[in-house]
Amino acid sequence: LMIIAGPKMHPLWQTPILPLLFLLSAISVGFPMVIFESMLASRSLGLKPEMHLLSRLGSMIAPLLGIYLAFKIGDMFIRETFVYLNEFNTASVMFTIEMLFGVIIPLRMFLSTKVLKSPLFLFIASCLVVFGVLLNRINNFIVAYAPPYSTESYIPSFGEISLTVGFVALLVLLYRFFVINFPVISLPGKESAPRTKYTIRGEK
Repeated sequence: LMIIAGPKMHPLWQTPILPLLFLLSAISVGFPMVIFESMLASRSLGLKPEMHLLSRLGSMIAPLLGIYLAFKIGDMFIRETFVYLNEFNTASVMFTIEMLFGVIIPLRMFLSTKVLKSPLFLFIASCLVVFGVLLNRINNFIVAYAPPYSTESYIPSFGEISLTVGFVALLVLLYRFFVINFPVISLPGKESAPRTKYTIRGEK
């Protein structure tokens, strides 16, 4: 859809390989999303993070981000769109934030053994990747899209934002329901994690 938009999109995002970049970014955010969800669930349910698994997942993220970054930068140099970064406007600022905080910084973090062994740093790095992909989608569909005859930029209405937040809240509620009532997450030993007021059914 964005390829069809053509000149209606800002050159920093409009590219013939946009579907490939979307695919690579979706693959790159897979493991960070698993880490993000797992740590939030562990925190919410009073369980200890499964660092022996999450650290291994974290070690696979840097190569995926590196591949995405290579395609992104390579495409910019081939099309010479990096010149638009010299312009100080909304598009250049949002693109810089997207690449810096959503790709480059977490890429560097996931290359660090200290980060991979730290629940806090691993969570922060994963959050940055999730944030970067989310911002990329917002940039593509809102910031970059500017029809030639539009008089003002598109901003989602309060109803649209509320509907989106409501769906996310519903998914979180359903997730908690199934985790608490069904054997989705393995139970730790009594000494491995503190108890909270939310206990998984079947725990003694």
